[in-house]
Amino acid sequence: MDVHKRNFIIIWICNFLVAGTVTMIMPFLSLYIETFGSYSPAYVQRWAGLIFGASFVTAFIMSPIWGRIADKYGFKPILLINGFGIATTIFLMGFVQSVETFFLLRLLNGVVTGFIPTSLAFISTQTTKENAGKMLGTLQMGSVTGMLFGPLFGGLMADTFGFQYTFIITSISIVMAAFIILFGLREQVREKSKKLVNYSRKMILSGLLRHRLMLNVMIVTALIQIGNFSIQPLLSLYVADLTAAKDVAFLAGLTFSATGFGNLLFARIWGRLGDDIGYEKVLSILLLLSFVFIIPQAFVTALWQLIILRLLFGIALGGMIPITTALVRREAPIQVQGEVMGYNTSFRFLGNIIGPMFGGIVSGFIGIPAVFLVTGVLFLVGFVFLYLARRKPDQNFEDFLASENPSQ
Repeated sequence: MDVHKRNFIIIWICNFLVAGTVTMIMPFLSLYIETFGSYSPAYVQRWAGLIFGASFVTAFIMSPIWGRIADKYGFKPILLINGFGIATTIFLMGFVQSVETFFLLRLLNGVVTGFIPTSLAFISTQTTKENAGKMLGTLQMGSVTGMLFGPLFGGLMADTFGFQYTFIITSISIVMAAFIILFGLREQVREKSKKLVNYSRKMILSGLLRHRLMLNVMIVTALIQIGNFSIQPLLSLYVADLTAAKDVAFLAGLTFSATGFGNLLFARIWGRLGDDIGYEKVLSILLLLSFVFIIPQAFVTALWQLIILRLLFGIALGGMIPITTALVRREAPIQVQGEVMGYNTSFRFLGNIIGPMFGGIVSGFIGIPAVFLVTGVLFLVGFVFLYLARRKPDQNFEDFLASENPSQ
């Protein structure tokens, strides 16, 4: 087995472990907050949004930094730091007794969050532009498969063993993934060419701001995450309103998993279709489908209706991350791909920051169903941004970098 295939299999397995175990705790974050004391529903909803989005604040800052370090020293050290760091912070979360401590640990967790985006960037650098969509879509299936089973088993374990043991088991699983990376992954060191230009952070940022497609894709990436994450910390509360069953954590996990299952079914298909007909076309279709499937979720009267709509929404959502990553990989020069993808990841985390807080504010004033309506519009806005970018002439990112470097 060649090194590239071996690395791909290892990354796929580790993405499955990390995504599966991290999402185990997502369905009951708001329920966990309620164990700290006697709080009003509005208080729990507000803190659920803040705590859910807290790790993304520091991750937003750190992603380009990790990307730049990866360009210089390789992706494997970053994956190890992320793996062991995430495991440590999640382990400590099982022993918190206040919302403030929980919030601080989520902030610390964000410093080392980024295992899956880093693994996507790592595989992307080893993949040809022509096959990037298919390979990244296949890799996405690893994390999505984990996301499919993670919330389901997490909710089941929370109902059976309690919240604390679920945090502990989650951290142990991530440590296993980190050790697999440590002993199994073989990263080939890229030889430094004497002609290779060292671009500064300022030069890369300037190039991104001037490159219309790259900038718009990153804005669309943020809008996608806002639309997706605005409801996630509130979903367990929404499920509780739709059912009288006692095992709310399990049912919330089942609802989370429905989105993951739809994602799993079509991630590779969307990626391959993007390779064939163009990433911009496929992304435009997915944005419209997301709008169509998220709006009706505000009007459901039974849990089974919500689960079906979350499944359909997951089908549309499944292609967005590999498609946007493939777009960035296509446009960015190889020597700065880590940092450029780091900025793309930052836009994802920016959406993750805004989404939960935005969802918490909207639900606090208007109600949870309104979150689906308001955030659904964001997918239409993303479609408009992409449409406007596609109408303009193509641009070469390397031309912008060269214009920023007088020595060239």
